[in-house]
Amino acid sequence: MHPADGPAAFDQFHGTARYIVDDDLQADVNAAIALGRPLLVRGEPGTGKTQLAHAVAEGLGLPLLSWHVKSTTKAQEGLYHYDVVQRLNDSRFAAVDGIDVRELRNYIKLGVLGQAFRAKGRVVLLIDEIDKADVEFPNDLLRELDEMAFTIPELDETVRAAQRPVTIITSNAEKELPDAFLRRCVFHYIKFPEAARIKQIVNAHLPGLDAALIDAAVLRFYGVRRTQGLRKKPSTSELLDWLMVLARAGVAPADIARKTPFLSVLVKQERDLELIGSRPIAEG
Repeated sequence: MHPADGPAAFDQFHGTARYIVDDDLQADVNAAIALGRPLLVRGEPGTGKTQLAHAVAEGLGLPLLSWHVKSTTKAQEGLYHYDVVQRLNDSRFAAVDGIDVRELRNYIKLGVLGQAFRAKGRVVLLIDEIDKADVEFPNDLLRELDEMAFTIPELDETVRAAQRPVTIITSNAEKELPDAFLRRCVFHYIKFPEAARIKQIVNAHLPGLDAALIDAAVLRFYGVRRTQGLRKKPSTSELLDWLMVLARAGVAPADIARKTPFLSVLVKQERDLELIGSRPIAEG
């Protein structure tokens, strides 16, 4: 069995001081580590999907390599790139500068996946927002994620991982992912946290904040989120920004109960601002 066929060790992830995990998420992260399979994480924006990879890297003491997927991203980009243009340019000055353009290795640049495979030790690999790319993108990575290897035909060489990276893949569910891809993943849906847990998150990120201010802000925050017809509900990161502004502006908890100061920090759509302004906010 090749070393990459299974995890080198079953390390346990327990969250970090700034990333609070519930029991289900902790269990699924550790299951993915034990199986050596990618963890596919879904959830609405702002629930900490991307930050999970940073927390896992911190918690396990491993380097983090990030591949942020765009609509134009191709799977090949994560493996390697043969820089033909640079080689052609160098060939014009090879005789003068002593450049050996016959050495193809100088023109092969590894992508993020290739770097993760070539790493001397285990790393955490983040493939962020995989559903932004073309529908075939996940299928194009099936073999590489299964075998933890790929071939560079120009060098007649196989790049193979010595240890499987701890792979975390995020999705905002913009596109359905292929069944063949899903079968190869451990899946977790991050639910939006309830009030008790979100207060833990606030205290982890903004220690020392007045408890009465937090209570009033969290109550109003969930009231805003429950407003019917919102195009974009405010997220955890927006709550943290809002609390920071409230604290620095010296807003009293009682003022938050009567209105929503600095509402534009929470709500980012003009229509949503108008909607909230025209309706009473459901509290409780």
